[in-house]
Amino acid sequence: MTTSEQNLASGQGWHVSDVVCTAGAGDSPFEEEHRTFCVAAVTQGTFRYRTRQGMAMLAPGAILLGNPGACYECGHEHGAGDRCLSFHFAPAYMEGIVAEVPGARRLGFGTPRLPPLRALAPLLAEAEAAREAADSDGFEELGLRIAGAAVAFATGAGNVGRAPSRRDQKRVVEAVRRIELDGDKPLSLAELAGETATSPYHFLRTFRHVAGMTPYQFLLKTRLHRAAVRLRTSHEAISTIAFEVGFNDLSTFNRRFRREMGQAPGAYRAHRQIA
Repeated sequence: MTTSEQNLASGQGWHVSDVVCTAGAGDSPFEEEHRTFCVAAVTQGTFRYRTRQGMAMLAPGAILLGNPGACYECGHEHGAGDRCLSFHFAPAYMEGIVAEVPGARRLGFGTPRLPPLRALAPLLAEAEAAREAADSDGFEELGLRIAGAAVAFATGAGNVGRAPSRRDQKRVVEAVRRIELDGDKPLSLAELAGETATSPYHFLRTFRHVAGMTPYQFLLKTRLHRAAVRLRTSHEAISTIAFEVGFNDLSTFNRRFRREMGQAPGAYRAHRQIA
């Protein structure tokens, strides 16, 4: 086998995998079939991708696009190996995304790839960082954002939506209150969207517009803020605080806390004692 695939995260109607291919110039191109919609960000290597939508060379920063039922072939005539962050979406799930992208009118990609685009570079870097940090919780939102961007750019629909209505703003307020109330518990994007009776993509786009960040980013900020307060006001063990505010892994908590607060939890607490 020249290809290995590791599942990174999944939910109802979607999953994301880390796909590594070791094929080289001496290996025959191999043909497979897309079972779902595929939006795969190339993070290493180059390869030729051919499907009924056309043929393209893909390099780091490019995005492979695939439709369910479409056969495709990959080859490595000019170099060995590649690595992709591959998002897969069931047709019904993708249909919900397309319905929320302004100007997008059809389900299905008419082009085999998106070239490396400056507008997508920050989002793809965020996704690759999530893979390296094993941040499985973040992939639910990242998958929706990448799929929405791919649909917008592939169809020429643009990615500018309508301003949120009062009803949408009320939904975001209710979601914020839910996060404030139950931020120490697992809260998925699908669950929050379901409580507002909207699709995950619509809810994510609306939340970002109203709150200035995604629901997952707000959830992390809420947990880290509460941890910071407890570090300054109690003598509880750092691990106890981390687990009780909602983190399942101490190393993940330490890394995120340092990134948010500029100090490791122990150093942050020490400043209280010095003051």
